[in-house]
Amino acid sequence: MPLNEILAQYPLAFIVIAGVIGLLVGSFLNVLIWRLPKMLEREWRVQAHDILGLPSETPLPTYNLMLPHSQCPHCAHRIRAWENIPLLSFVLLRGRCSACATPISKRYPLIELACGLLSAFIAWHFGFGWPACMTLVLTWGLLAMCLIDAEHQLLPDVLVLPLMWLGLIVNSLGLFVPLQDALWGAIAGYMALWSVFWLFKLITGKDGMGYGDFKLLAMFGAWGGWQILPLTILLSSLVGAVIGLIYLRLRNAKTSTPIPFGPYLAIAGWIALLWGVQITDFYWQFVGLK
Repeated sequence: MPLNEILAQYPLAFIVIAGVIGLLVGSFLNVLIWRLPKMLEREWRVQAHDILGLPSETPLPTYNLMLPHSQCPHCAHRIRAWENIPLLSFVLLRGRCSACATPISKRYPLIELACGLLSAFIAWHFGFGWPACMTLVLTWGLLAMCLIDAEHQLLPDVLVLPLMWLGLIVNSLGLFVPLQDALWGAIAGYMALWSVFWLFKLITGKDGMGYGDFKLLAMFGAWGGWQILPLTILLSSLVGAVIGLIYLRLRNAKTSTPIPFGPYLAIAGWIALLWGVQITDFYWQFVGLK
């Protein structure tokens, strides 16, 4: 029996396989989340020198997602293969570097675990098929973007734009919504926050959000169509306001402290993509209009 028929016939097998793949992808995301901002910063420095006509800097060592090999940030011990097994290695090493015994950040196993659990959930939610496979790719990208934006206030185009195009491609095959809805969803998603940005800037003279947020909402429009945009904006605004106030209180920060909006937008869009129809129907029933 072909593998695809086995996975379709035995949903639990697909869930387990998706969870294991998610753990492996989570290990890669740890590298991506740590290195991509540094890679972009290097690239921007080179571009700035070219634009300003400054002398070129001394060439730096190769730094990308593959090289240099993973190593302990404290003692430069090269991470061996058995030390890089998702979750298991952290447990076997008791959360410490095998060379210098420095504690390993808990963010690494937590990201792997989150990616594994989210992947297993997507497999359970959709069952075996193309919707599940494509949503897995989207979920992995969103997880990376959330954590990069939370730490650096940056939504890299290299992640957002390919996922936006992928949404249009999968919907050209009618996977989630008709292509026409996806196309107008991408346009409306970008224009909605772009309009808010310029209105806020005209009134206050300040930037209220980054351009990456426009592109992220456009990406959700490309995946779920224009229909999920109102719910996405509403949920992200509510969650952002609540968590933002809690954050400011805990950190005793000023209200002018910039707070990344990308993670709230990503969570809201993911929820709207999976349960947008059910949430909207429940709302109309609740207010007695359906």
